Amino acid sequence: MKVNLKKLKDQVMVITGASSGIGLVTARMAAKEGARLVLASRSEVSLRLLCEEIDQAGGQAIYVVADVSQQTDVQRIAQAAQEAFGGYDTWVNNAGVSIYGKLEKVPVEDMRKLFETNFWGLVYGSMEAAQHLKSKGGAIINVGSILSDVTAILQTIYSASKHAVKGFTDGLRMELEMDGAPVSVTLIQPSSIDTPYTVHAKNYMNREAKHGPPAYAPDTVARAILHAAVTSERAIVVGGGGRAFIGMQRWTPTLFDQYMEKAFLKQEHSSEPPRPLGHNGLDRPAGSLKERGNYPGYTRETSFYTEAVTTGSPALRTALLAGAGVALAAWLGRPSRKK
Repeated sequence: MKVNLKKLKDQVMVITGASSGIGLVTARMAAKEGARLVLASRSEVSLRLLCEEIDQAGGQAIYVVADVSQQTDVQRIAQAAQEAFGGYDTWVNNAGVSIYGKLEKVPVEDMRKLFETNFWGLVYGSMEAAQHLKSKGGAIINVGSILSDVTAILQTIYSASKHAVKGFTDGLRMELEMDGAPVSVTLIQPSSIDTPYTVHAKNYMNREAKHGPPAYAPDTVARAILHAAVTSERAIVVGGGGRAFIGMQRWTPTLFDQYMEKAFLKQEHSSEPPRPLGHNGLDRPAGSLKERGNYPGYTRETSFYTEAVTTGSPALRTALLAGAGVALAAWLGRPSRKK
């Protein structure tokens, strides 16, 4: 069955993890396009302020205080959407948390807690949405990562959770297609994004966690999410740098491993001390209506690659992918300069 997605101005959209970073920017952008919103996170004060902001600007938004690691909370989100707007057209599974540190230093209970949010929370949301949308049509948008395809050491458990997200998303898509359901299922794969992600992560390193370059603005991801809400896409990688990393991991995995080890060794031994361990979004709500994080370098406000692949032809997508891989191969293979 053909998937026909509504225009944003005619949609009701559910967004989890809406109180900061990607979720926050997506909510603000969607509201400007006329979408009615159901916003969820654990941070009630932030959600209330965001809904007031949207309502005062002429939009419509309600909020649900919810921990997506609890299936009953996810069901309450769906119920609230039904009661306020008669249902929804797009469900965005964006909520997520991270952990930095070597595996030997991370308690197993923290690893399990991360999976409860990043994987099981997404599963609960996807299944709730699939049940609702299977007959009427719509979009399920799951926010994964380029770490759904590659692994960042010192973020190994986060990477593992995003690998699981990709596997689940691909399987859900195939099953809905097999049943002829008019539902689009899209995996969004951001590169390094300048959000409070690193600030909210539980950090077992001896230094402050920060993204490696290149880093992109959260607006680049929000635009990809809104594109997927109106155009059926299998997956969208946000950021040409991330697309190149995925290609290099496939084509020259040993070289890429060496690059990752060197890059993250620098982060582990950076000069800035970490925040107290208790200041993290794994153990407690951390949303504070902040879009940006602590990235110290130049943040790319747009991604030519992502803009091109979401608007260009299949031939252009293939050419961009090949070009990104060749460029990164040359960069990683260049001889190092001794200072």
